[in-house]
Amino acid sequence: MAGIQSVGIIGAGQMGAGIAQVMALCGYDVMLNDIDAAQIDAACASVQKNLSRQADKGAISTEDAAAVLSRIQPATAFDALADCDLVIESASENQAIKKDIFIELSKILKPDALMASNTSSISITGLAAVTDRPEKFIGIHFMNPVPVMKLVEVIRGIATSSETFEATKALVERLGKTMAVSEDFPAFIVNRLLMPMINEAIYTLYEGVGSVEAIDTAMKLGANHPMGPLQLADFIGLDTCLAIMQVLYEGLADTKYRPCPLLVKYVEAGWLGRKTGRGFYDYSGAEPAPTR
Repeated sequence: MAGIQSVGIIGAGQMGAGIAQVMALCGYDVMLNDIDAAQIDAACASVQKNLSRQADKGAISTEDAAAVLSRIQPATAFDALADCDLVIESASENQAIKKDIFIELSKILKPDALMASNTSSISITGLAAVTDRPEKFIGIHFMNPVPVMKLVEVIRGIATSSETFEATKALVERLGKTMAVSEDFPAFIVNRLLMPMINEAIYTLYEGVGSVEAIDTAMKLGANHPMGPLQLADFIGLDTCLAIMQVLYEGLADTKYRPCPLLVKYVEAGWLGRKTGRGFYDYSGAEPAPTR
């Protein structure tokens, strides 16, 4: 892992910004790419806000916070990633989009560079197959929010080499995270368990068993969950929840993974949760208010 100095990140959303922050904190030079330059600026502003908060608490010095931020550079075109030692894709949970990204990356990355996807559900083997280096391809699935969550799922594709796996293992250790190794099956470990629970909570709402508030309260106080399943769905993004459920449903061909029609309807309406201001809760007021 000593050879990796620079890390490219594709996708400057909440996940991409979080990955950029933890990488820069550990001394890596980061190139942050997004199709929307304004999104890169927003991600850098978010990282700066997080670092300032840590500095105010004394967890990091003001000088170190400035140094971390200086390691994150905007990359408005893929060509800027050409010299990166590792590129992590963190675009939307859409297989076609991800494959297009990796096809383009294959044209510009140096031969010994590693490729990784932060996908939460899509086949690593399938993504690797469109590249020029499937043996140097691996799944590195960070949890949200990345700076806080300790777990990283690592997924080997069928062609992933032992060298790529060991390099990834060392990277995760350097980041101070804990690694869970998953086989390359739909949604891996965390979302194979989590998303059906969220989907069932939405069915429970859909069938009128309980209200949004009752369902979330029941799971927080009855199962000691830090966040209710509907609140968590809003935090993740209902479009992402639906995409993962569709991967499970199509990949495993089992009706128990059928996305709840109410989840589909919310996504059709553009009610995607916190990021759009409305999902199972309305976030326009001082406190989130249940929408059902």
